[in-house]
Amino acid sequence: MERTLRVGILGCGNVGAALVRLLFEHGDDIAMRAGCRLEVARVAVRDAGRDRHLPLDPDAFTTDAASIVDDPGIDIVCELLGGVEPARALILRALGNGKPVVTANKELLANHGRELFDAQEAAGADLYFEAAVAGGIPLIRPLKESLAGERIGRILGIVNGTTNFVLTQMSEHGWSFDQALAEAQRLGYAEADPTADVEGFDAAAKIAILASIAFNARVVAGDVYREGIAEVTPQDIHDAERMGYVVKLLAIAELEDEAITVRVHPAMIPAAHPLAAVRDAFNAVFVEGAKVGQLMFYGRGAGGDPTATAVAGDLVSVARNLATGGRGVGCTCKLERRIRPMGDTRDQYYLNLHVEDRPGVLAEIADRFGRNGVSIERVWQEGFGDRATLAFITHRAQEGAFQKTVQELRELDVVRSVQSVLRVEGEE
Repeated sequence: MERTLRVGILGCGNVGAALVRLLFEHGDDIAMRAGCRLEVARVAVRDAGRDRHLPLDPDAFTTDAASIVDDPGIDIVCELLGGVEPARALILRALGNGKPVVTANKELLANHGRELFDAQEAAGADLYFEAAVAGGIPLIRPLKESLAGERIGRILGIVNGTTNFVLTQMSEHGWSFDQALAEAQRLGYAEADPTADVEGFDAAAKIAILASIAFNARVVAGDVYREGIAEVTPQDIHDAERMGYVVKLLAIAELEDEAITVRVHPAMIPAAHPLAAVRDAFNAVFVEGAKVGQLMFYGRGAGGDPTATAVAGDLVSVARNLATGGRGVGCTCKLERRIRPMGDTRDQYYLNLHVEDRPGVLAEIADRFGRNGVSIERVWQEGFGDRATLAFITHRAQEGAFQKTVQELRELDVVRSVQSVLRVEGEE
């Protein structure tokens, strides 16, 4: 007789509703892969009386999330509430009750992962979270399992669909940031309050999770250097295009000399780089290792159906573990590794200056670069008179030295303004 495992879902928004439909529509296929049938038994919601047009009995809905966590008839708890509380308390309570948990909560994991994983170890239960990063793109399991024998050195990617959509519209239509953001909100790609996306908080949480797994160390969202895209202008986009670049919001994690660098910021990447072709709300992540070289993961990084697919995959894994008495790979973040300050990192930079149009200006500016040990790769001048500009692309330089150079340039009489500063990735 086929075994049935009862799933309790906390939250029934876009992802929760999509998960209910997926488990119903693909129930036979999922049962074949899991070795048992997964039944949605109870769902915690804010309004239990609202008709959600889901294939569930109305009695399955409750406003008491704790009752699901404490229900001895629930075999697996699936947390899809988002945010820190009450999600944190409910997951800890579920683990304390010995129940495995599947979650898609990147904010919680990036800020309170240590507490959750310690509770998981103490309970001897599974905690799966594939859907927490990049929606339906498989990333967590490949890093934890498929690449367990590799030493990952770098992760570079686009992990926020909202900002990628905005930058795509600015690039392809010449729109301002505000125009592109308004279109993203109209189409449902951006929230009414887009701060988490456009200021880089969402991407920072995701790269913290990926860095923790890839480098087997504790990395939290607060460790991530973060810049958003609100200051990116159509002129920046245009200048990058003329030079053969595309502007993207990149999430980067690197391991070098046993120290970890984690950062999120806009950057120019060569138009020939695969990430430059990632448009609209899609995500893509490069994983680089000494043995495998570069691996690229690409797909829909958000949305109800893609994310629900990742959640369902985790449920299948948990179900198989329950059936066999096994456990999945737990927390591997055992190493204490230093987080390198942003000022100690090395990168390439693009700098555009509005300058005085007279002899000796370039020499005076180049002197400031030289004093701080920042080498210039390319320089060109455009315009004349009041519209004279100088643009530079540097060789790799220390962040602290470059920022000191920029500050000194701002104070020069021959520099009217620093019009643009962008990092350059994917060249050296």
